[in-house]
Amino acid sequence: MPDFKEQIARSEGYFGEYGGAYVPEAIRANTDALAVAFETLKEDPGFWAELQQAYREVSGRPTAFTPLRRLSTQLGGAQLYAKNEGLNHTGAHKINHVLGQVLVARHMGRRRIIAETGAGQHGLATATLCARYGLECVIYMGYKDYLRQRPNVFWMEMLGATVIPVKEGQQTLNDAVVAAMKDLLTHPLDTHYLIGTVVGPHPYPKMNTYFQKIIGEEVRTQSLATIGQLPDYVLACVGGGSNAMGAFYDFLDEPAVKLVGVEAGGHGTAPGEHAARFTSLQKGIFEGYFSYFLQDDDGNIAPTASISAGLDYCGVSPVLAWLHDQGRVQFAAATDAQVLDAYRTVLRTEGLVPAMESMHAFAHALALAPTLSPDTHVVINMSGRGEKDLFIAMEHLQPAQMTEFMQLKLTSLTTHA
Repeated sequence: MPDFKEQIARSEGYFGEYGGAYVPEAIRANTDALAVAFETLKEDPGFWAELQQAYREVSGRPTAFTPLRRLSTQLGGAQLYAKNEGLNHTGAHKINHVLGQVLVARHMGRRRIIAETGAGQHGLATATLCARYGLECVIYMGYKDYLRQRPNVFWMEMLGATVIPVKEGQQTLNDAVVAAMKDLLTHPLDTHYLIGTVVGPHPYPKMNTYFQKIIGEEVRTQSLATIGQLPDYVLACVGGGSNAMGAFYDFLDEPAVKLVGVEAGGHGTAPGEHAARFTSLQKGIFEGYFSYFLQDDDGNIAPTASISAGLDYCGVSPVLAWLHDQGRVQFAAATDAQVLDAYRTVLRTEGLVPAMESMHAFAHALALAPTLSPDTHVVINMSGRGEKDLFIAMEHLQPAQMTEFMQLKLTSLTTHA
């Protein structure tokens, strides 16, 4: 088997044919300087010691490795475990790469931070750490996500971030990325664009993989301590791919560990009804990198749909595209209906409240576990917790109560107007 980790370490922007840095000349100096800074800091033990200390003191690592005994018994078959990244400060894995990038930006002397966010967890982590380190913070968010993830918008604004709703295009994550890129074009010298996943131009896919790999490193240690062996499967949801690369990286050169990424199957198979990139395998260049993208018949970026804002994205990490082609990572998709079924089951069986994104991985686990033997161990990366999805969950699972709640709020606003 190829030495995948070594190939990623040696990469200068490409993973097989995927990756690159397809950016305007106006920001080339910005991304080139970032690449040089990261490669230098990557070899600096002092930088990693600083980051590890921040993981412990700020984020609260290590996160829990939780046996799902009742769920495993109910399903029959494999033994299930959750790697609970939702226990990180700000509620998701996103803080891992935000911490890393903020420290890199500070080493470079960049004091203005911009970011895009979909589900809001990346934006919340960015706003939180900018407040902690005294940095200017601007967050771009598709207008639909701005509305459906309102709790996170509130916290970002309370933390001092400027949150800009993007009303162009589909008004989702894709459009937030485009808006952030335009910002960088006008502020190329003093700004660090804190991309929220393992996509974008070099060095972001490699850099964020390095900052997220702490997840899999902890899973290895915790799995050996808890069950006396490495897991047989590691499952993770896949939007851009940051939590998946974090969970998978440490096991890439362990062929006995099966790695499965779960995309957003949405509510149908037609264009605009899902965000499952590996169902069509259409290659292209967008937002600074070459990878698989959902496209229409003319090669334009196609609309996407998902119950989860964080998976509602047209492209996928060039690292995951390469690992797919190499046969090292397998991919599946979970529909919105399967996710809602899993939501009910997981909450009532284990008392966990995963984010809608993470619930895609749980939905796949619920289907997979009964087909496996009882001596099989499956780890589900719970990339975040679900308080942010309160209104989405209520709309689908308690629509009458949601309507009543909105009517009460409207009455309250009218009364106090």
